Amino acid sequence: MKKKACKKCKLFVEGNECPACKGNQFSLSWQGRLHILDANKSLIANKIDITSKGEYAIKVR
Repeated sequence: MKKKACKKCKLFVEGNECPACKGNQFSLSWQGRLHILDANKSLIANKIDITSKGEYAIKVR
């Protein structure tokens, strides 16, 4: 089964509410994944304004 990603912050979510942005709009249509382990030390996380660790989609439609 494909994971669902939050349309606002692109975090992969399992429930009915995004824990990061408290949004409730999700998409099953996404491309690519980012695994952020330490958002403070990650250059990629800083570049795209991710502030917490987790698994993110690169592109969400």
